[in-house]
Amino acid sequence: MLKPAFDFGKQALSILKDVQQNKSDIKEVREELKDVREENKEVRLELRELVLAVQQLAFRVQQNEENERHEREKLVLRLENALLRHQQGLPPSNPPQLEE
Repeated sequence: MLKPAFDFGKQALSILKDVQQNKSDIKEVREELKDVREENKEVRLELRELVLAVQQLAFRVQQNEENERHEREKLVLRLENALLRHQQGLPPSNPPQLEE
């Protein structure tokens, strides 16, 4: 009769020990999860800043390409104009000033 009570007591103590260990493990996992969430938040902020920077760069590249296209069009028009003047025997116009 004493042995079953003793075994029951051992099992109860073992379960209590396991419960305490589980509580400790849960607390530790919660702290780690909190840290991971904070790191995740920081990474998302950095990613958002990176996305904005890439968007700005893409916009600037697009503007530069458009400006260069306009400059090429103006150059072609100047060349055509000079060719037409030459073909018609007109004196050359003042050469355009180069922008610095």
